[in-house]
Amino acid sequence: MKPGRRIFGTGFVFITQASAFLIIGLVIFIFLTIIHGGWNTLSLEFIFSSPKNGMTEGGIFPAIAGTFMLVFIMTILGVPVGTITAVFLCEYVKKSSPVAKIIRFAVNTLAGIPSIVFGLFGLGFFIQFVGRNMDKVLSPPGELIWGQPSLIWAGLTMALLTLPTVIIVVEEAITSVPREWREASLALGATKWETIIRVVLPNSITGILTGTILAVSRGAGEVAPILFTGVAYFLPYIPTRVTDQFMQLGYHIYVMATQSTNVEKTLGIQYATTLVLLLLTFILNFIAIIIRYQLRKKRIA
Repeated sequence: MKPGRRIFGTGFVFITQASAFLIIGLVIFIFLTIIHGGWNTLSLEFIFSSPKNGMTEGGIFPAIAGTFMLVFIMTILGVPVGTITAVFLCEYVKKSSPVAKIIRFAVNTLAGIPSIVFGLFGLGFFIQFVGRNMDKVLSPPGELIWGQPSLIWAGLTMALLTLPTVIIVVEEAITSVPREWREASLALGATKWETIIRVVLPNSITGILTGTILAVSRGAGEVAPILFTGVAYFLPYIPTRVTDQFMQLGYHIYVMATQSTNVEKTLGIQYATTLVLLLLTFILNFIAIIIRYQLRKKRIA
């Protein structure tokens, strides 16, 4: 090998390694900064109490509960629809067909839309159109129950936001299932529907859980889509209905950092809230990863 090519190859390896270690170092630095800033504030009382005194004291339990509820609604509404769409694209239409091209174009377009646009769409469509029309039929005259920002509309908006991620990941998982397995199932007399239910989806479950993990990771910290659709500035209680407003950890951090009566005084609360949000996201992801591992281990066995 010529000396110049050897030097270039060594330099390229050094640059790639340095870039990788730089990313790792930045992540570690960010985590250490958050831990250092919020560790003294973090306590059981902080986690299980409500904010008070203009949110300069107290805890974040309503925000934690609101985040869990939002993620739950987003998951049960978005993941099944994304999985069904992926099944349709992989099993019922050809990749070169106009229908498949139109659907994939729509999915890619949704993936590239800024999150704030989803919030405006949720306000205009879910609240102003769907909710107000539901109030005309279901609510007492003059009252707005469905036609106002609430947990259900925020969850639907977040489901739309994470839908492209779920579709793309699940589609890749379904595509990885060998074609021979489908043919063997059909040869044994199973219908296409039975083949999908008993062969394709069980062997794609890890991909479905991966899509769920990615959706939860993004949805738990997003703020822009819920600004107009249901999140509240200060709500020191847990929502009891899907038509209630709610607090959320990401929005709570934003409020504390920009609109608090004393931003400097609440720095500890900001860091502690950020630390709780990261820990909750990791816990949810870790649980999903364990379930995915157990299912994969059971399928291999």
